[in-house]
Amino acid sequence: MLQREKAGGHSERSIAIGTIEVALWDAIAKIAEKPLHRLLAEGFNGGRVAEKVFCYVGGGWYWPGQTLADLQDEMRRHLDAGYTMVKMKVGGLPLADDLRRVEAILKVIGVGERLAVDANCKFGRDEALAYARALAPLKLRWFEEPCDPLDYALFAELADIYAPPLATGENLYSTQDVANLVRFGGLRADRDIIQVDPPQAYGIAQYARTVAMLEQQGWNRTSLFPHGGNQMSLAIAAGFGLGGAESYPGVFGAFGGFADDATIENGAITLSDHPGIGFEGQAALYRIMRELAA
Repeated sequence: MLQREKAGGHSERSIAIGTIEVALWDAIAKIAEKPLHRLLAEGFNGGRVAEKVFCYVGGGWYWPGQTLADLQDEMRRHLDAGYTMVKMKVGGLPLADDLRRVEAILKVIGVGERLAVDANCKFGRDEALAYARALAPLKLRWFEEPCDPLDYALFAELADIYAPPLATGENLYSTQDVANLVRFGGLRADRDIIQVDPPQAYGIAQYARTVAMLEQQGWNRTSLFPHGGNQMSLAIAAGFGLGGAESYPGVFGAFGGFADDATIENGAITLSDHPGIGFEGQAALYRIMRELAA
């Protein structure tokens, strides 16, 4: 599908191509009567097949009328569900208010390495640097998407003043963009996190090329977390032997989440044995798919 593909402008076509490509992988795995994560492990991870994968939970959204106690209660529910790491949003309130939200969550989860924050690319230079200076002493698991993903100069500047891990990559759509990120963005292979979304970046085969490029640049697969809290991204994380997957319980309705019988224990999620991506294991989603295909 990439034959005669012109260079640049990747998001124009990468998502459409990636969606079709991942669907083909689902079909190939079903024909082979194997879960997709097992097929990918055989092809891209030396046959090392995982039974469980580390999984963190995304939350900490801004809700009307939300109090700090509400935010703490949400995080307690995630911990009670078996997660050991949570992620929250920042940038929706002034810095001082966001710091109060972060500190409230830290009182629940205990230590900074169990909390990541995500700014969704919101900040310009001044605000990004201000947040970096304020958050650095907390030693969080990572500070995600503090600025535009293509602002490599600002990323490099942030890396100079922010010692804990930075994270980005879900809005990069090609191997070339990720190569430029690690070449010019100052990211550090010993701590930072790259979060490419494979179905949005030409699919699994191209993602394998991105992984190979990163490994040549000294990156370990445990520093790679695919974006997307769904069964597809979970299969990719497990199959490639990546750092882990993310979860967004209750956010994307039937289209998010994992197999109905999946369990979270000590921060690790069990993998589905259904062939392919395993949508059949999500009853609500599978019902919608069958209706669309009828």
